[in-house]
Amino acid sequence: MPRRQLSVRTADTARINTELADLRSRLEIRTEWPAEVLAEADRAAAVPRLPDADATDLELFTLDPPDSRDLDQAMHLARRDGGYRVHYAIADVAAFVAPGGAVDAEAHRRVQTLYFPDTRVPLHPPRLSEDAASLLPGRLRPAVLWQIDLDADGAVVLADVRRAQVRSHRRLDYAGAQEAVDAGTADEQLLLLAEIGRLREQQEAARGGISLPVPEQEVEPADGGYRLAYRSPRPADGWNAQISLLTGMAAADLMLDAGIGLLRTLPAAPETAYARLHRVARALGVDWPGTMAYPDLIRSLDPADTRNAAFLEECTGLLRGAGYHAFDEAQGAAPPADPGHAALAAPYSHCTAPLRRLADRYAQEICLAVAGGTEVPGWVRDELLGVPGAMERGDRRAHEVERACVDLVEAELLNGREGEDFDAVVIDVDEHRPTRGTVQLSEPAVVAKCDGDGAGLPLGERIRVRLTSADPATRTVRFAPV
Repeated sequence: MPRRQLSVRTADTARINTELADLRSRLEIRTEWPAEVLAEADRAAAVPRLPDADATDLELFTLDPPDSRDLDQAMHLARRDGGYRVHYAIADVAAFVAPGGAVDAEAHRRVQTLYFPDTRVPLHPPRLSEDAASLLPGRLRPAVLWQIDLDADGAVVLADVRRAQVRSHRRLDYAGAQEAVDAGTADEQLLLLAEIGRLREQQEAARGGISLPVPEQEVEPADGGYRLAYRSPRPADGWNAQISLLTGMAAADLMLDAGIGLLRTLPAAPETAYARLHRVARALGVDWPGTMAYPDLIRSLDPADTRNAAFLEECTGLLRGAGYHAFDEAQGAAPPADPGHAALAAPYSHCTAPLRRLADRYAQEICLAVAGGTEVPGWVRDELLGVPGAMERGDRRAHEVERACVDLVEAELLNGREGEDFDAVVIDVDEHRPTRGTVQLSEPAVVAKCDGDGAGLPLGERIRVRLTSADPATRTVRFAPV
């Protein structure tokens, strides 16, 4: 689906910012830092724990959105006899955060970085997350360095991890990387990223894993105001994600072998969910032969087609139920009976974003201990089994923040335009009340409820809808079929 943008009127910006501040207050999200946390962060930033191993000869690069400063990962890619070698450096947050200290306690309260249109509320003080611990180019940094060897088909041959000093050499962004690959001007590192990324996508397909190419609705600052946009992932986004997924799967295997770890899990969807998708496919006219596996179907669909886009939106229901599972067999806590992540068709761990997620620091420490043949730190074992509960609370809050921000900007954008008609696509229909559903406007980039009182809404069809309500106070937008 092409990206569409529309700016909110600048005159509304101050009111939106006030509403965003009120939202943070209602959700009890504190944006200020206690003095003792800032003081401890400053002390840690001044004297980080640097490992003995020196890997500064690796010409690492980062790949992130252009305005990011909390750079968790950097990579170096190379060919080797019979395959490839991936070096993946991850910010070593534990080099700065003392267990049980003020920064650690505050991180447990925050759980993860939260993103608002006007600001972000980081997990760690910016002195660490955007400076001393961030893998900024040209800076000597402590890192958790993975070396993962792949064969010619992109399958893992060997994975190892250790602490090392690193220095990133370049900071790239997704759009620039994609443009270089498309224009034929990419250097060897970006060409390898594309090559290895595609091979890992093929490995994912062979496992039966699947990534849904559903455009995401985003709120972005723009020209003194805000805009709503549909963000369709670029191929470069996917290649970069495959390197992170590769590392997370290697970490999961390491922890499962050791009998202690922290997994990101997603149960397989029940057969009834697939039966419903077959009914939706028939209703939309999406060709799903009985012999075609679900992952193969998804990879065959062009999301630019409105019927396919509506079907893919329905498929997101299969991804509900993701969670965290901590295990420590020495403490009598067993790994899950099915340790896999259904969307990846493999066990997986969050371990590559410790500047932004609390869980990743724990997974990193376990992997380092297991790979190095040392004991898992006592503070990790003491707290590990409580981490899933904290992360699930953090995930709920992050999803609430994301939805509330989008809802607010949608309502502000459309406030005062009640009675106007818009082009839309029906992307969801209530099975029990088919006159109700969800529509996605072509422009502006709004997704909202639609309530009719006549015939059922035509799933996957383009229709005209009339705005019946846009209330910034309640952050609600409603449409009705024309």
